[in-house]
Amino acid sequence: MPAKNSQTESDGFSAEERAAMKERAAELRAEGKQGAKKADGLQAVLDSIAKMAPEDRALAERVHVAVTATAPELLPKTWYGMPAYTNPDGKVLVAFKNSGKFNTRYSTLEFQDAAKLDDGDVWPVSYAIQKWSPAVEQKVIELVKTAVS
Repeated sequence: MPAKNSQTESDGFSAEERAAMKERAAELRAEGKQGAKKADGLQAVLDSIAKMAPEDRALAERVHVAVTATAPELLPKTWYGMPAYTNPDGKVLVAFKNSGKFNTRYSTLEFQDAAKLDDGDVWPVSYAIQKWSPAVEQKVIELVKTAVS
């Protein structure tokens, strides 16, 4: 039996995790009512980025520009309240998880199983980003190109 701590004694989820789940439920309800429109998805992503702390917002904006310029066929939407980009089948390919979302020390660019990053029996699907640079931008572009190939 796992040890209990202050975070798991109540119901097992932190306040941040509960908020993310509520956001995802609202997203699913909205998709059921009116469908996932590209313009609505883009606005939701921009609104999500606008709510971030300045350091996270700067990274998310650069990731957004890199992803949309590299793979314009990907559709922006929010996923658990985070900026995400789906393939034409509607499957989330990549998402940006800002450090402020779950109070972590760095933001991450996270690829889902629809991404074609497979490399043998083990490969990375999450990349930490602490600050933006030309080298980081090039890596993000390379990853997105591979993911959509």
